[in-house]
Amino acid sequence: MILILDLVLRLALWLLLAPLVPGIINKVKAWVAGRRGPPVLQLYYDLAKLWQKGVVLSTLASPGFVAGPAVAWVALTAAALLMPLGPAGGALSFQGDVLLLIYLLALARFGTAWAAMETGSAFEGMGVAREVSYAVLTEAAIIAAVLSLSVQTGSVRLVTMLAPAAGAGAALLAAGLFTVLLAENCRVPFDDPNTHLELTMIHEVMVLDHSGPPLAVVLHGASIKLLLFAVLLVQAVLPMGELPPLAAAGALASGVLTATVSVGLVESLLARFAFRRVPLLLTTAVLLCLFALLLAWKGGAA
Repeated sequence: MILILDLVLRLALWLLLAPLVPGIINKVKAWVAGRRGPPVLQLYYDLAKLWQKGVVLSTLASPGFVAGPAVAWVALTAAALLMPLGPAGGALSFQGDVLLLIYLLALARFGTAWAAMETGSAFEGMGVAREVSYAVLTEAAIIAAVLSLSVQTGSVRLVTMLAPAAGAGAALLAAGLFTVLLAENCRVPFDDPNTHLELTMIHEVMVLDHSGPPLAVVLHGASIKLLLFAVLLVQAVLPMGELPPLAAAGALASGVLTATVSVGLVESLLARFAFRRVPLLLTTAVLLCLFALLLAWKGGAA
């Protein structure tokens, strides 16, 4: 009974707090630009409105058009439940759970791409092609980061991998994972979530034909993914295992807030990169995580 209650509370925490992250980013961007900007809770209002609207379906779309966002949302929610929360540990923790986390993130991407291809739109197909091509490098960076944590701790269990003090490659790992966070969540300089020009969009063009509740599921799933990567980044580089429980919880919350504000500052101070420069930046993220892996390996060998 206690396990079920803990699982329900964690699920509610992820689902309720996730839409707050994009709101904070938009508020930071507005503050830097000298504007008032939308309310921090704007995404909550948008989701409530979308759930009350009808769904417009393409005549070419199969049931997969609706099932794709649902599969992606379930996969991201399951991945969030695998993620430890500082001193509280993980709700669904087991040996090798980090491998399941990587596969769930890949499944979420497949669900979104599947739904986009169902429309038969050339623009959405173009967005899918860009999304999966960039994913080749982002997934390589994630795997290298996971390997560095695994070598450092000698475990493939998230609770163990994210608990000890950060090693010598913490700065490299932080830079690499932050770059992956921006790419995986289609933020500037990789993509602009506020643009609606089909020729330059990546993720946004993939959901142009969604409306009503399916669009709400897509937007909520994207906020869960953003929060998930922020939590992963903070716990991968901060020495959570050496802090008392209350201090660790405060450090986790402060770290996630710092990562969120940093995303807003990056989007305010940088312009979107040309497509030909994106692979170079993603390759840099892969190399940073590989150097962190090398430091963890050589440090363990010494």
